[in-house]
Amino acid sequence: MMRRIVNLLKGEVTGRVESGFPERVLNLCAEYGIVFWDLQWISPVEFTFTMARRDWKRLRRLSRRIDCGMTAVGWKGVPFFMGRMRRRYALWVTLGVCAAALIWGSFFIWDFEIEGSEAVSEEEILRALEKYGVGFGTYGYAVDSFELRNYLLLEIPELSYIAVNVKGCRAYVQVRERIPPPEIVSKRRPGNTVAARDALITAIEPWDGEKQVLPGTLVSEGQLLISGVVENDFAGARYLRGMGKVYGRTWYTLRCQVPLTVERKAHTGGEQVRRALLVGKNRINLYFGSSISGDTCDKIITWDKWRLPGGIALPVTMVTETLRPYTLTREVRSEEEALRLADLVLTKQLAASMEEGKVLSRSLSTEARGDTLLVTLSAECEEQVGRLVELP
Repeated sequence: MMRRIVNLLKGEVTGRVESGFPERVLNLCAEYGIVFWDLQWISPVEFTFTMARRDWKRLRRLSRRIDCGMTAVGWKGVPFFMGRMRRRYALWVTLGVCAAALIWGSFFIWDFEIEGSEAVSEEEILRALEKYGVGFGTYGYAVDSFELRNYLLLEIPELSYIAVNVKGCRAYVQVRERIPPPEIVSKRRPGNTVAARDALITAIEPWDGEKQVLPGTLVSEGQLLISGVVENDFAGARYLRGMGKVYGRTWYTLRCQVPLTVERKAHTGGEQVRRALLVGKNRINLYFGSSISGDTCDKIITWDKWRLPGGIALPVTMVTETLRPYTLTREVRSEEEALRLADLVLTKQLAASMEEGKVLSRSLSTEARGDTLLVTLSAECEEQVGRLVELP
């Protein structure tokens, strides 16, 4: 493969030799060390072979002393290609303009690469950069990384570190998100822990204050569980924080109505594909008519950013919009499907209702009411039911 590439760079010629004694040409190549390949005999007095362009010229000079005819029948390689293009001035001017445009465009930012963002979205970081004046088409050497870092840390308080390094036409943004500090609890403000809902107490862990119930006690919502007011015979009344965790068994009854008739999309076929070019921030539509699609039409948009070999980004993005028209048809939903959908919704609602706990048992019951299905979820859980209430 390497030899093939070298031969194409030097240029290679396929020649045809006609002679009454063709072996003389081969002996001449062997005597002067001329390398050839792809030897093919056409007749006893005629054959073709391939060699380097420089060796072809040399063999033609040497073959004058023998009686033979040599004709070039094929040319390959860079020298011949450049020779054909040397008088195409418009092509060279176009290549020069493109090269100058690429060099000039490398001084501007056309691509962003963000690393380390998880809780903070990349869109939020890009909006903050653009608000400061760093966006697509910004002159790269005008970006002050130190001043930009201070501004972004104030703009996005969830970040603890950010660095913006511009290399060529790409800006590398490295961020580190801030670890939220634990909530500082002031023990100087007294409070009580009360029941957040009706429960059967299974465990109580007072951190500060005095517990008012024992495991096995059935409590109602708002009942005092850990008191922050402690009295004794020596110091009188003491006001404490009254913190702690109280675990208890709770019961939930959640309901959900699911319609048994539903409208579904039925695509009618005949997809329409529209394309547009984004050059910087300017959009150039490659189609005629309005870009507004109808209400009964799905629009799927894909972006394909143009890049040069090596991953160098260009300020050009191809936008492809695929329009898929559809009609709405009413279909009857089975009770099994409605039950699965209601189970999913009720399970999420139950998990959102519990602060810290687990489900011990659950059951589903259904009741058909006309064209709807009423699904009831009955669950028994064990969760943390204590809620801190500060005293005035």
